[in-house]
Amino acid sequence: MKPLHFEAIYDISVRLGGAPLYPGDPIYCRQMVSKIESGDRFNLSKVTFSAHAGTHLDSPAHFLSRGKAIDEYPPQRFILPAHVLTAKDSRCIKPSDLKGVAANPGDALLFKTDNSRRGLLKKTSFSEDYVFLAPETAERCVELGISLAGIDYMSVDRFGDPSYPAHKMLLENDILILEGINLEDISPGSYLLLCLPLKLEGEAAPVRAVLMR
Repeated sequence: MKPLHFEAIYDISVRLGGAPLYPGDPIYCRQMVSKIESGDRFNLSKVTFSAHAGTHLDSPAHFLSRGKAIDEYPPQRFILPAHVLTAKDSRCIKPSDLKGVAANPGDALLFKTDNSRRGLLKKTSFSEDYVFLAPETAERCVELGISLAGIDYMSVDRFGDPSYPAHKMLLENDILILEGINLEDISPGSYLLLCLPLKLEGEAAPVRAVLMR
């Protein structure tokens, strides 16, 4: 078999423990159980974190009592043609930002917003003033038949909105949500997205997300 060749591979993940923490989520913590420098035979660490820490995928189980969990999806749901789109509005992603996108059913849409320009994912403090996905834009994603939507901050919904309209609209239609992706150095266009999550029984899991072309 000939090895796959890509012109470029871009890591759009953030390091666990190095990204803003959504208010109320458990803090990422890594503790050394044994250390070579202390005379132990090997290094061994224990980590605790939210399933929504850093770059992560939300599954329907996040908001639906009988929704599918991350470990119920086959690997092919995490390897997708992806389209990076630029959101023009500094407050929210609007349906007009999807105008002309050549997405096929099953593709992924990744939204690059002012969050990337402002470097919000590089700051350890959480910003409540981030660009989010407008509910009507989530509806448009459903109409397009995409299978994954991604955003360059820690939530697709406006901070403080108790109804979580974008989450619910997407997850009720089996559209996975990729949050916390670093698109600062990514140009708009078409790519291959690889975002395999940890095989956890639960509503979400951290991923190492990369774009290839």
